[in-house]
Amino acid sequence: MLLNEVEQPGLGERDQVSRSYWAISFHRLLRKKIGVACLSIIVVMYGAGILAPVVTPYDYNDQNLSIAKQGPSITHPFGTDRLGRDQMTRIIYGLRTTVIITIVTLVTGSLAIGITMGLLAGYFGKYIDTLIMRVGEVTSAFPEIFLVLIIISTVKAPVTKWVREIEDVVNFDIVSLGVVDYLVLSMALTIFSWFGMARLVRGQVLQVRENQYVEAARSIGATTPRILFRHVLPNVMGPVIVTVSAGLAAVAGSEILLSFLGIGIQPPTPSLGLMIFENGSISVLRSNPHLLLFPVLTLSVLLFTFNLLGDAVNDAFNPRAR
Repeated sequence: MLLNEVEQPGLGERDQVSRSYWAISFHRLLRKKIGVACLSIIVVMYGAGILAPVVTPYDYNDQNLSIAKQGPSITHPFGTDRLGRDQMTRIIYGLRTTVIITIVTLVTGSLAIGITMGLLAGYFGKYIDTLIMRVGEVTSAFPEIFLVLIIISTVKAPVTKWVREIEDVVNFDIVSLGVVDYLVLSMALTIFSWFGMARLVRGQVLQVRENQYVEAARSIGATTPRILFRHVLPNVMGPVIVTVSAGLAAVAGSEILLSFLGIGIQPPTPSLGLMIFENGSISVLRSNPHLLLFPVLTLSVLLFTFNLLGDAVNDAFNPRAR
């Protein structure tokens, strides 16, 4: 009985030590004022995008040619575009486009596919490792922008036709909401976004799988899924969180770049890249600078805060940065 009483605090101490990494990391992140400020700005911008129909006074496609190209005013703080549409409303909806593409691409590509492939390659090794790594190297060996263009050009037409058939059944307009653009662009980016995460997770798993707690789990007959998701995955999540936070700006920038090049989100669905593309000329900057400056400033603030947040998360969750 006395032995059990002595051992019990030891178990509690080991449990406390196992959670101390996450507690210390989050505490360090909350102490970084710049990181918290950047996270707050991103939450406000993306929250406004998600709640765009609620927070915007106009619809993103409401047109009034009598006030076309009007400068900033009380009723239109960011002015109006060449069709008389409210610029602030379209920028907020453009943020909604960015958050949808970013979240879908990260969840399906970097997180779901990348982590799963990295776990399998690192834990099993041999032929599975070789197959996954070679496939990933092939997908990353070609210029991404050209392959994304080919995928979008090839897939978009049949997907649009399929969605039109669904519209006829449900009697609801889906294509005009930009769902096809979101789906096709997210799928194209997902194909090229998983390999970096898979390679990172694989390297971490190669180290973790040799630890004694993994050997102990095997010895007591734990199943492979339990070992992977209960013992291995939690111990490789630190670098994953750092990589995801640093990659948010890259994913958001990719969507905006593709829309700027004309192969991403298509009108009338708002996109920051599309707004910059439509007004990216010296004549517009001289005559109606608000058409270009507000989308560019919004994009600059978004990417800048993403980069600063990534640095703060790296300092908080990377033990070597302490």
